[in-house]
Amino acid sequence: MRTQFYIISTISLLITLALGMFLSPYWYVLFGIVLMFTILGYYDIIQTRHTIMRNYPILGRLRFVLEDLRPKMYQYFIESDIDGRPFNRVDRSTVYQRAKGVRDTIPFGTQLDVYAEGYEWICHSIAPKAFETLDHDPRVMIGNKDCAQPYSASILNISAMSFGSLSAAAVESLNGGAKIGNFAHNTGEGGLSDYHLKNGGDIIWQIGTAYFGCRTEEGRFNPELFAEKSKHPNVKMIELKISQGAKPGHGGILPAEKNSEEIARIRHIKPHVKVSSPPYHSAFDTPLEMVKFIKTLRDLSGGKPVGFKLCIGYKSEFISICQAMIELDIYPDYIAVDGGEGGTGAAPPEFSNYVGAPLIDGLDFVNNILIGMGIREHIKIIASGKISSAFHVARAIALGADACYQARAMMLALGCIQALLCNTNECPTGITTQDPKLTVGLVPADKKVRVASYHEKTLKNFVELLGATGLDEPKNLTRTHIYRRISFNDMITYEELFPSIKLGSMRDGEIPEKYKMDFLFADKTRWGIHP
Repeated sequence: MRTQFYIISTISLLITLALGMFLSPYWYVLFGIVLMFTILGYYDIIQTRHTIMRNYPILGRLRFVLEDLRPKMYQYFIESDIDGRPFNRVDRSTVYQRAKGVRDTIPFGTQLDVYAEGYEWICHSIAPKAFETLDHDPRVMIGNKDCAQPYSASILNISAMSFGSLSAAAVESLNGGAKIGNFAHNTGEGGLSDYHLKNGGDIIWQIGTAYFGCRTEEGRFNPELFAEKSKHPNVKMIELKISQGAKPGHGGILPAEKNSEEIARIRHIKPHVKVSSPPYHSAFDTPLEMVKFIKTLRDLSGGKPVGFKLCIGYKSEFISICQAMIELDIYPDYIAVDGGEGGTGAAPPEFSNYVGAPLIDGLDFVNNILIGMGIREHIKIIASGKISSAFHVARAIALGADACYQARAMMLALGCIQALLCNTNECPTGITTQDPKLTVGLVPADKKVRVASYHEKTLKNFVELLGATGLDEPKNLTRTHIYRRISFNDMITYEELFPSIKLGSMRDGEIPEKYKMDFLFADKTRWGIHP
């Protein structure tokens, strides 16, 4: 191919030059174009990084163009309405329609294969409840015996997404939507920014392993700075991030191109450098110390609800945390269970694809352990992980959640088109970028209304689902209400798939066989003892 390039480029240059000299000066324009392509081709041959370009000058570049176009072409021209990943077109369209306040019904029946293994549905009653008789804004009170400022939370809230990962306009829009709809907005581990506070929406301040916004110069927890910020009236709850579904055990990543002067000021870090959060906390080293740290956060904040977020890994470690709670008689006000399928930002593919328990499995486990150890009454559970519809909310609550977080669904409500460029600073919708040429297109005055509209209509559909089951309160949803098909002619309830645990049974020594090894290796005095 290189030989052909030499011959074709040389002949093309000679012909266009001759045409310009002897026929018309206008041909020099074509000569200039050919010359530029020739120079580009010789550069392709000389460079050593790309074999395809060296062997196929000019034409080899088409590979990279097509690689870039492939996701767009696949999404718009090839994939069916139910095949897209991570979210298919049906789910994306539902979010868009509810955010925009347009028709969100579908014609001609479901496109899902209702006889496929894994298909799930919720039971309905012959005597459903009328929508107008139900509570249209279901909420849950978060705060246990040691909490001085309990918080009445919506059962649907914005999950952790940091300023830095998201643009200022996106954060402002989300918080504005939370204010309109009276639900909570989790800051993510990137610190408490001006944009989180601008609209007055309720805030859940997340504290990660790097302690952004409340750290010393050395990167350790700063109690004085935390106490000052946590007492802001908009901050309703505190969340200690142990791990997240996108990359559990890895720590967060802020690319250098996203680390602006403003973000660095908010996080108390140096600007324009890549920042990787540690994978572990320096404020505690054992389950007992972690539980004591939760008490410290509660005391420093003036008694606000404090919880922790994790994606389930070694089950023995979570059990050891629960054992530490019981010994100290100190309990978090809530636990946020993140699924391994979650994630809005940058993560190595091995972590996104192969690390961490999926939400359903993690949620079932956490709820079972809390009930079995007799401490569920102290702790609320918030579920997070690819929740985008009212059915997903109902399924999570049936499994034991009291409330839910949404991250990517809220990004879709902002206008995300699933371009899968979140980690490049080139998000075309201005959501996951700090490039002012792209963020200028995202107008908070419009997008905050869409966020609120999506939340409102999803809640409305959840309440309608609840009524269809014949129930009048979310807490009455159980595992018996959700069915899953396990083969063409067999289906089982979630209660059969994930059997419930008797209250206090594990505390009394009745440990199910599947958890015995995990209890054997649980040690509240240290981490890292695993089956």
